[in-house]
Amino acid sequence: MRPRKTGWSRAKFVKLVDEVLERLPTRFRERIQNVTVLVENVPPEQLPHRGSRNAGILGSDDPESLVLGIFEGVPTTKKSTFDLPAGPDRIVLYQKNIEAVCSSENEIRREIRLTVLHELGHYRDE
Repeated sequence: MRPRKTGWSRAKFVKLVDEVLERLPTRFRERIQNVTVLVENVPPEQLPHRGSRNAGILGSDDPESLVLGIFEGVPTTKKSTFDLPAGPDRIVLYQKNIEAVCSSENEIRREIRLTVLHELGHYRDE
């Protein structure tokens, strides 16, 4: 698998994410409540440190170790009806990392789908 040399615009990537979300099976879409899906470039720990001359996006030589997405919130099985609403839970997709492990639009589409489904597993915690 060859990494992409050029990145996509954020608008094009987000459009692809929206398409993937719309195509998820109904049983998944119906069970997602109060969850938003966001796109960021890379996880905070991959950002260059202040004053660093290294402006590289990837913080690793090994694409297999890149974080592609993360669930931020409380799994539904851990929530209580007595909890105060804290806003929506979030799934964050890391665009530059997903692009780094994919070499075509079809691979990016597949990776977005797999990453969203994986993170939904943390949301449902089942």
